[in-house]
Amino acid sequence: MEFEIKPQRQFSLGLKELWEYRELFYFFTWRDVKVKYKQTVLGFLWAVFQPLIMTVLFVVSFGSLIHQNLSLVLPYPVFVLSGFLLWNIFSGGLSNAGNSMVSNSGIIKKIYFPRLIVPGSAILVSLVDFTMAFLVFIPVMLYYGCSFHVSALWLVPLSVLLSVLAAFGLGTLLAALNVKYRDFRYILPFFIQAMLFATPVIYPVRISGNAWFQWLLRLNPMNAPIELFRSSVSGAPLNTTDVLMSLSVSLTLFIVGVIYFRKTERYFADLA
Repeated sequence: MEFEIKPQRQFSLGLKELWEYRELFYFFTWRDVKVKYKQTVLGFLWAVFQPLIMTVLFVVSFGSLIHQNLSLVLPYPVFVLSGFLLWNIFSGGLSNAGNSMVSNSGIIKKIYFPRLIVPGSAILVSLVDFTMAFLVFIPVMLYYGCSFHVSALWLVPLSVLLSVLAAFGLGTLLAALNVKYRDFRYILPFFIQAMLFATPVIYPVRISGNAWFQWLLRLNPMNAPIELFRSSVSGAPLNTTDVLMSLSVSLTLFIVGVIYFRKTERYFADLA
């Protein structure tokens, strides 16, 4: 007698099945965290140094220029660092998730478990880095005379959740594509680098008078979480239209990514 072990419906997250295998999220996440910082002298401090160094570079390069030409709601160092905090969730999660199915091909070929756990846990690794960097963001923010507004404090976890959502949607799509088309392994770093300059991390949406570029910034799935996070510090009113536009793109990518992943996951063991 033969038994076929296969995933549940293709067009669902399979939340019940994911909950049954919830311990694997911890296993894969903690394993990837240990591998990431194995044999490093500074360890978790790299999660702090990366956004700080990038912030210093852009403040020195563009700080005075942007300060003279644009009126920002936050001091430029806080503006940039807040953007990099969430950007690193997205970029780190996208990079880890995009390569996750190929790098875990050995275990995928041996046993069955919900394959969405692999890119999902890869994205959770970036939350560990965010937590470390966030602890440094607080004193930097206070140094420049800023603080979180109590009434808007709920925007912080919401912005983190939306960053994870954006990374998960694109991450699952790229993870599935990377299994069949290994070109994405080489495309992914360039794509992430290009996305940085199409995201309002180091400059606001209105930086350019080019209407097409402004639309690109507004439709970026990371625009909404970054705007929400900055609003929790500045107290400035949100541009609801921009947030909804960005969120709609993020949800669309999430749906497309999950559908394509679930549709193709039955072939992962053969192709990985």
